[in-house]
Amino acid sequence: MKIVLCDNGLHLRFAPLTLTRPLGTIRMGILTNEERVRIAFPDAEVYYQTEKYLTKKFPETSHGDLFLNAAVIFNDELLAICEVLEDGQELITDEDWIARKGETIKEQIKYFGETLIIHYRWEIFQRNGEAIINDYKWLTTNRTSNPISSTNTIIGDKNLLFIEEGVSIEASILNTNSGPIYLGKNSEVMEGSVIRGPFALGDDACVKLATKIYGPTTIGPHCRVGGEVNNVVFQSYSNKGHDGFLGNSILGEWCNLGADTNSSNLKNNYSNVATYSYESKTIDKTEIQFMGVVMGDHSKTGINTMLNTATTVGVCANIFGAEFPKKFIPSFSWGGGNSFETFDKDKAVEVAKAMMERRHIEFTEGDQAIFDYLFTTKEV
Repeated sequence: MKIVLCDNGLHLRFAPLTLTRPLGTIRMGILTNEERVRIAFPDAEVYYQTEKYLTKKFPETSHGDLFLNAAVIFNDELLAICEVLEDGQELITDEDWIARKGETIKEQIKYFGETLIIHYRWEIFQRNGEAIINDYKWLTTNRTSNPISSTNTIIGDKNLLFIEEGVSIEASILNTNSGPIYLGKNSEVMEGSVIRGPFALGDDACVKLATKIYGPTTIGPHCRVGGEVNNVVFQSYSNKGHDGFLGNSILGEWCNLGADTNSSNLKNNYSNVATYSYESKTIDKTEIQFMGVVMGDHSKTGINTMLNTATTVGVCANIFGAEFPKKFIPSFSWGGGNSFETFDKDKAVEVAKAMMERRHIEFTEGDQAIFDYLFTTKEV
């Protein structure tokens, strides 16, 4: 069976995260939708209906069997319903489509169950707690957690703590009163850390010494995170290894925050924030009060960097200096404060390759095609 995850033309709505990947590969909760589909349909082929320049890395298909709305955060029960749709049937809510079988719609079926559907990029951290709880139930039902060392302190229900194989955790405090805590395979929580759920730590990820984490927070696979973190979603392979505050934020892949990088997540007058929109190409007002930074893949900050409330950072930006930079930092920017120049594409590729090689990941022709497109386009 060929399963297609559809962006629905929301490429710019969820940018900068989706500048380098389809919506179906964005992590929210413990998993991405691609991972959820591969768990539910282990024999299926997964494709994407996305922007043309992404398809060299993320394959498309001319024919699909089951089409899924990638803005829906699927759980096992919903995917089971999608599986039994008949050819020509489309599953819908009052406002959105969820799934359709085949390429021609003959009948619409109303779904009355609860659905988690995201419509704006900031909902990835706003509704991350719901996604963690859904994924936690799916991944842990009828399974037994690995034991935890007696050096740790557990506050709340121990049944809401799940430890996968190979986890290392000592002398830390874990509080499940506000939600479950999931520690992925071969992950590590270093001594002195304090974590409140809902919280998910991905495979091979690390919480550094004496880290303070407020849920809902997700640290994706192979990330290294320290300091103070509050309601943040890290994708994979990104680092915040030192002290500094990060709240109500989303970091893409291969990002690195320098020591004592701090991001404001609340305006001094407590009003709702405005943030950059890739759709309108302007700073637009929102209806939310808390927002830190949303950072695209391969972007980095130097030591002691300060970021304004609701900052948007594109792909391959390098930010440094003592002054607050502007609230929108385009892709391939190099500098700080109000002084930025263009980050040479070849040098950006060199940096990306060096960081990826440290984790034994290849910079592919697909990655190069994405960098080439983003460097030349004016939309970022």
